[in-house]
Amino acid sequence: MPSVMLRRNPQGQLTFYIAKKDQEEIVVSLEHDSADCWGGEVTLGDGSSYYIEPIPQPKLPITLRAKRAGEA
Repeated sequence: MPSVMLRRNPQGQLTFYIAKKDQEEIVVSLEHDSADCWGGEVTLGDGSSYYIEPIPQPKLPITLRAKRAGEA
């Protein structure tokens, strides 16, 4: 489970950065995006998916643990 950083880029898009891979992608979809439930399955611009345990909407930037979607 890599640590990832989520933040907004200058264009206002949510980005997902995996330091271990030095990879940054635009978030295409986020399963939960409300004040009380934020996270879930995250789909990136390159087609890959990760899962972030849902939490109340955080203040960005934030570093969280994520796992590849479909991993046990």
